[in-house]
Amino acid sequence: MQLKDQLLAKIENRSACIGVVGLGYVGLPLALEFARAGFKVIGYDVSERVVGLLMSGKSHIQDVPSTELARLVKVGKFEATTDEARMKEMDAVSIAVPTPLAKTRDPDMGYVIAAADAIGRHCRPGVVVVLESTTYPGTTRELLQPKLEAAGLTVGEDVFLAFSPERVDPGNPIWNTKNTPKIVGGITPACTQVATALYATCLDTLVPVSSPETAELVKLLENTFRSVNIGLANEMAIVCDKLGVNVWEVIDAAATKPFGFMKFTPGPGIGGHCIPLDPHYLAWKMRTLNYKTRFIDLAGEINSEMPAVVVRKVTQALNEEKKAVNGSRILVLGVAYKKDIDDMRESPALDVIRLLEQQGATVRYHDPFVPKYREDGHEHSGVPLTDEELTSADAVVIVTDHSTVDYQRVVHLARVVVDTRNATAKLAKGKGRIVSLASPSSYAIA
Repeated sequence: MQLKDQLLAKIENRSACIGVVGLGYVGLPLALEFARAGFKVIGYDVSERVVGLLMSGKSHIQDVPSTELARLVKVGKFEATTDEARMKEMDAVSIAVPTPLAKTRDPDMGYVIAAADAIGRHCRPGVVVVLESTTYPGTTRELLQPKLEAAGLTVGEDVFLAFSPERVDPGNPIWNTKNTPKIVGGITPACTQVATALYATCLDTLVPVSSPETAELVKLLENTFRSVNIGLANEMAIVCDKLGVNVWEVIDAAATKPFGFMKFTPGPGIGGHCIPLDPHYLAWKMRTLNYKTRFIDLAGEINSEMPAVVVRKVTQALNEEKKAVNGSRILVLGVAYKKDIDDMRESPALDVIRLLEQQGATVRYHDPFVPKYREDGHEHSGVPLTDEELTSADAVVIVTDHSTVDYQRVVHLARVVVDTRNATAKLAKGKGRIVSLASPSSYAIA
């Protein structure tokens, strides 16, 4: 029996040992889906803290309940380790490590290379390796394939290699790892077949494509689409502000068109690991081919400018109160990058806070999901949303519109509210003023 058939048989009868390298927002939910499907799963991570938490049955990911994690650990279906040598036991390996950008906006492939090196040291014939980390087209073939071949393995015969982009949307109550369609592109048809069979054991819908480059580009297109359209919505907010038109009313009216329009809304900037970063992977790759991705670059420029737009709104609001930013007390509501999650990666709130502090403001924050965070070696702690915090602030800035916050109470007590998310649009009048991200003017709510 060929190695491919042996591996497919082990996958089908659940005797294959599944490995997941990287136990963060992508890797941990995936590992637990495999464990629920009946596989023995070994999760590998370099963080002793993360591994220790997981083995004690405590999840560090909001979308993964600790009760379910603890159950799978107890019955022996999931195990976390920092021991690289455990990779020898794995019949299938999914790589879900970070792919950040360097300060120069070039891809930092250090985590992927480290994972590939570790797998190459321990890989054996009859294993399938799938890269899930978002990256530039060509990574799977150019970086991972040589690592496996250096171990004396022939891709497509001895070992099976594919790319399958993660599509995680933290906090989404409808779409999760299991029911979100899964793209799979292998180096060879046999690689695609094995990787598809692997994921089909625990995920609902598989979408095979012709190559890893296609799969890599699918992910970049998805998030570039969002980045460009969010950039358009953000620019429309600036346009509406200058024209004295309410951007939210414009967007809501446009969204009544039943064809040819998809609703995107403006905000204080973009965050998360995907949308702020992924388009830059494509832009970098195309620069190596002497092509300038103009839409991508322009959207990134507009989106990255939005925290400064918010700060200018705060400055304007304080000026109307005959106050300067310097010396003012400002309360920021929400530091997570989107509502109802605890994920702060690339959050625009951090830029808003930093810019306000640079202008001399005293900034405090409240976020029910993020009680504290560290940045640049400093720890920041949130404050309770008390009446005193609201009334003593010279301005309250809504950066992330968590649904657990009582915004009616906020507008009732605050002197000035700068609303970047349209969270106060339908509230009853209060005593202060609301300044929208883009509207004809600030308006009294007293």
